[in-house]
Amino acid sequence: MNMTTLTRVVRNKLLTAAVTSKRASFYYNHHHCSSISSSTTSSTTKTTPSDVVSGAVPDVAADEEEEEDLVSYSNTVAFSALNPAMPTLLQPRVVVFDGVCHLCHRGVKWVIEADKHRKIKFCCLQSKAAEPYLRLCGLEREDVLRRFLFIEGPGLYHQASTAALRVMSYLPLPYSALSILLVVPTPLRDPVYDYVAKRRYDWFGKSEDCLVLKEKELLERFIDREEMMDQSGSDL
Repeated sequence: MNMTTLTRVVRNKLLTAAVTSKRASFYYNHHHCSSISSSTTSSTTKTTPSDVVSGAVPDVAADEEEEEDLVSYSNTVAFSALNPAMPTLLQPRVVVFDGVCHLCHRGVKWVIEADKHRKIKFCCLQSKAAEPYLRLCGLEREDVLRRFLFIEGPGLYHQASTAALRVMSYLPLPYSALSILLVVPTPLRDPVYDYVAKRRYDWFGKSEDCLVLKEKELLERFIDREEMMDQSGSDL
């Protein structure tokens, strides 16, 4: 074999090896990209947890408020997957308050009248419906008797003066403007709240039963309305 023939044979082998290497690289990249695409597609087609809460008690708010609530419910369900002890059918923007306190009842009535868009919901502390909200926040009834509770959403709740100002932020103007007082440090706001809260029964009175039972037209804004109505029927 002369030098020219030897050179041609070596060049052909090198070209064959290069083509084989490129084909192998193409097959690997194509298969790898297809696997990633298939995995991404399957992850985006999983059933969302919003279906789980389709049986929740419907809100009487406007359609956009219902959609916002459903988003919050979905977040709650997703969060409960990480925390199995957390209930899955809790509603957002719920005020849990002392239902036998005359001052608290007046405050609730005022918020209902001001809340034209029906964003805020209510629950009497004395009802069984309040229990899962207390568990969610790690609070006892005595804690809420001292300072009322506002559950704004999954993992977000407030008490005392901060709860009151956060509720105000959901009301239409001019009431929502009062939430600017949140800039005042909590150690300055809460002592005023606590001073009034400790004396509220002496100053404003206390009822034997939840006061909302005397004004049943307000019950449509209460998440424990069925329990309240049952209690009212059993008392007759």
